[in-house]
Amino acid sequence: MKINENTLLEGHTVVLVPYNANHVPRYHEWMKSPELQQLTASEPLTLEQEYDMQKSWREDDDKCTFIVLDKQRWADPGVQEEQCMVGDVNIFLTDPTDTSLAELEIMIAEPSYRGKGIGKEVTRMMMSYGVSKLRVRKFQAKIGLDNEVSIAMFKKLRFQEVSVCKVFKEATLELTVDDSVRTKLRDDASHVKERDYGQSCGCRRDLLSP
Repeated sequence: MKINENTLLEGHTVVLVPYNANHVPRYHEWMKSPELQQLTASEPLTLEQEYDMQKSWREDDDKCTFIVLDKQRWADPGVQEEQCMVGDVNIFLTDPTDTSLAELEIMIAEPSYRGKGIGKEVTRMMMSYGVSKLRVRKFQAKIGLDNEVSIAMFKKLRFQEVSVCKVFKEATLELTVDDSVRTKLRDDASHVKERDYGQSCGCRRDLLSP
């Protein structure tokens, strides 16, 4: 999606940046993991296919993707951005007749970053972005039944389980964005700073210093 091609979102512990070609090799290595393939219901792709997918996510009007970076590591200009990657977060506009409906996906690919609240922070940031920039009014999350941690996280964020598909072994959770949800998202994301990605890359340390 073109809307976020030069957008950086700075949170407490993470930075969200556009999914660019330089991120593809690291992402491709992640997706060789059978665990991540199962958790994301994904099939393994060749590196060439992964580059094609990156272009699609950048250009298609129904996909909005950010790469999740470790903010502390990214603040060091001596560390390459690809070495700061910890996961990704996506919004898919799944119904052409209703662009206010969005499916939300998050992946913390690096095991050492799981269980630290990063997934929740990233999800809140992406939801706030979806509501304010994409005019999302209802979120869906489709999660494998074995992924109990993610299901619990979304329920803590006030998502409600609406269906279970035993064939695909996944649960669908939904959250309608009413006034109370909108206020909560605004409060949760009050610390988030939206910056110009291109300009930010040249002054990482100064930008993110306390």
